[in-house]
Amino acid sequence: MGQYLKNFSLISFLFILIVYFWEPNWLGFFGVQPYWPLFWLLPWSMIYGPIDGLIVGLCMGLILDSLSPEIGFTQIPGLVICGIWFGKLSPSGNNLIFHFRFGLICSIASFLCGLLFFSQIMIKNFSDNSISFYFSSMSNIFAQVFITGLFAPLFCSLLLSLFKRSKARYKLINLKNK
Repeated sequence: MGQYLKNFSLISFLFILIVYFWEPNWLGFFGVQPYWPLFWLLPWSMIYGPIDGLIVGLCMGLILDSLSPEIGFTQIPGLVICGIWFGKLSPSGNNLIFHFRFGLICSIASFLCGLLFFSQIMIKNFSDNSISFYFSSMSNIFAQVFITGLFAPLFCSLLLSLFKRSKARYKLINLKNK
């Protein structure tokens, strides 16, 4: 059990990336998946702080971008901003409100990440005159915001409790000198 807790952050990080690229249809909404990286980044950054959140958001963005190079757009800015923002949040004492807070925070973060990604597409294709193309993209962003906010209390609560248990012993990235 100790070895499992030692590597839990890494195992769960890899699992989130696998689910992100696997895109299970039964967890979607109108063919849109939740923004899976936020489910891991939120509880991890809340426990380890904004600096570690920035670094892990950057690493997660680099991995996601390198595994899908044909897209030509980056997810790094959204994940870095969310990592910093999540690191400044702290767990509250009221568990019921806190679980619903996960949904709201992940919905806002999903909207921010989707908007930053969408703005890259808009800037690159600014000369195109087909505005109707952008309406479907916005509906996809809102569907992703909804489904991310719906699943966030479940996944984030579970990961937060598991990260708290494993934090006492081990840390994935140790930036502070003791």
